[in-house]
Amino acid sequence: MQPTDETTNAPAWIDYADFGERFVTHAVTKERIEAAVAGMAGRGLTIGPFKIGPAGLAGFVAEGKIGDPHVIRSGPHVTFEVTVPVSLSVKVTLGGRKLRLEARVEIDMTMHARTADPLLIVIDIPPITARDVSFVLRAQAIDSAWEWILDPIAGLVQREVASRVNGMLADPQVRRSRVFDVEAMVAGVKSEHRTKAKFDWIGYDEFGRRFFERVVTRDRVFHVVERMAGRPIEVGPLRTGPRKSATVTVRGAVRVPQLADRLTAELPPADSDELRAFDLTLPVSLDITVDVLKANRYKADVEVPLVLTARAADPLLLVIDVPPPAPDDIRMEFKAHGMRAATLGALAGIKKQVVAQVAGVIRKELADSSGRTIDVAARIDGSA
Repeated sequence: MQPTDETTNAPAWIDYADFGERFVTHAVTKERIEAAVAGMAGRGLTIGPFKIGPAGLAGFVAEGKIGDPHVIRSGPHVTFEVTVPVSLSVKVTLGGRKLRLEARVEIDMTMHARTADPLLIVIDIPPITARDVSFVLRAQAIDSAWEWILDPIAGLVQREVASRVNGMLADPQVRRSRVFDVEAMVAGVKSEHRTKAKFDWIGYDEFGRRFFERVVTRDRVFHVVERMAGRPIEVGPLRTGPRKSATVTVRGAVRVPQLADRLTAELPPADSDELRAFDLTLPVSLDITVDVLKANRYKADVEVPLVLTARAADPLLLVIDVPPPAPDDIRMEFKAHGMRAATLGALAGIKKQVVAQVAGVIRKELADSSGRTIDVAARIDGSA
């Protein structure tokens, strides 16, 4: 996942649990639900031949195909009501007589977007029963001799359609289309979980916490912060010392940052509000020139400690939040070139002033959070 180009100033923070529910709500759209069952549309369906009635006096066979599903979002949670139409031509025989009827069948399904271990979104569909299948014959007038046979035909069709649809939904390829492995998608690797038939369910809140635990990894965060390596640090010229007689010029650059997980012992418990955080050290190499009658040069190694926290923000942003450094936390070591420079290194205020200026440069660098902000909603939409 790459940062967005937009600047995020003063984000409205939300917790990981809220982020989890928003993620699923945004990711599981009407279009994705339609795609999850689209493989059924156009499939042919043959029911029978069956013998019914006393001594198999009558019989029927039905043939047709499945139509395009109709999807409606319902309820406060990520739930969808889906109706799948089936058109059937029913051929009935009774004592050598034949009757052809057209039937309209509708299958009602409830699909619920659920979250599962380790970081899955699954479109869960309860098994279809005969009660979920409606059967309506299209006939203007039927001889009374045929009427007794219609109820048994309807019952058989409903049971058979429910059984066939359950079989289709259980097909491995169709089932795969209803499982989204978020961690694998982010990593760009093949998922080992999409072939599962059984899942260990987790709540949306736990999904949100796991998203930050498993997706916001040290390597991904380092990929963002390592871009600071090579950034120039330029300070001055500054006037300092007694009667402002010294002119200080600082030139340098940020070296490769050092990043470590802040939670080094164990991960926080599932119900913890602990945020995903990292310790970042920015090493900076400086060449410092103090000009008092002649140029006196120093080398300085600076370490700027920062804490990076992965936070969720409204509406669906992932922000690597970095509070600016305090000058008192910045460590600096001087090394003078020459005896005169070593003596001048004791000039009051030079070190403190340089540290304050370095802190200001880093603070300015961190003011724009666009390089540390990911618009998750936009990434979800882009993966459609």
